[in-house]
Amino acid sequence: MALLMGAASPAAFADKAPVYTGLFSNLAVQGHDPVAYFTDGKPVEGKKAFSTEYQGAEFRFASQENLDLFLADPETYAPQYGGYCAWAVAQGYTAKGSAENWSIVDGKLYLNYNDKVQSDWDQDRPGFIASANTNWPDLLTD
Repeated sequence: MALLMGAASPAAFADKAPVYTGLFSNLAVQGHDPVAYFTDGKPVEGKKAFSTEYQGAEFRFASQENLDLFLADPETYAPQYGGYCAWAVAQGYTAKGSAENWSIVDGKLYLNYNDKVQSDWDQDRPGFIASANTNWPDLLTD
């Protein structure tokens, strides 16, 4: 079941997509279910049968229940900074966010580039979040 959510926003016309999907894909979170990080505590592959479009990207879910949770409140479950690497955004640039390198901080999902970056991120999550919040979404037009 594919549904279109949200109206065009200024980010929709930015130089970079508001949701990281990779060069040859339109899949957010590399096809992983963003709700599963909260409900299962781990990355879980989504299924095409349970998908929706949000901010110009396709989000997939492991179940109808997870899709329904997302549709009811996408801002709760969508990764921060569009799924770009949270540490990179804190540094003032964008980089790929990996579905395998993640954390939930204060009820929000953050993705990072790799294990090394995740380790750096873990050293000062609150500080990096504060910096990233200042930098985002201006980085989409750099």
